[in-house]
Amino acid sequence: MPAANLPATTAGSNLPGEDQQYLTFTLGAEVFAIVIDHIKEIIEYSAVTQVPLMPSFVHGVINLRGSVLPVIDLSIRFGRAATPVGRRTCVVVLNLEFAGETHAVGMLVDAVNAVIEIPASQIEPAPSFGTPLRAEFIAGMGKVNNQFVILLDVAHVLSLEEMSSLVTGAPAAAAAAAED
Repeated sequence: MPAANLPATTAGSNLPGEDQQYLTFTLGAEVFAIVIDHIKEIIEYSAVTQVPLMPSFVHGVINLRGSVLPVIDLSIRFGRAATPVGRRTCVVVLNLEFAGETHAVGMLVDAVNAVIEIPASQIEPAPSFGTPLRAEFIAGMGKVNNQFVILLDVAHVLSLEEMSSLVTGAPAAAAAAAED
């Protein structure tokens, strides 16, 4: 699968009540989606270099056009088993803000499905119980073809601040865990 560059979106397109475009992907048997605003590209899975002493959800790093790109195994981040690498496994590259700078981070997923538009009227609030994911990871539940798609809040799922504190063992990690 070649790298796919996604369409740019306007900075103000993330307003509540507006229709949004989402990238849908699978992890195991579940379908998830993220707003495409943060997505830089989608690349085919390739060899990953393991980095010693990293949390288990850091799958490793890859060379992306001369830059080191950390790859997060989203399945492990959700407290599940590692993502098995198959022929549709890919890395979704996102641009995330941390400490006033933009950082590229890869997100390992089983398969990318499609970019779809979900009308705001078809999005329900995140459930307060009944999901194995941390509540702050879920932005809402989108109704697509009479089924729910879990809409992820990338700012929380891939919080560079939280993940950095887990690597360094900083007190922020303990504080975040206490809030769960």
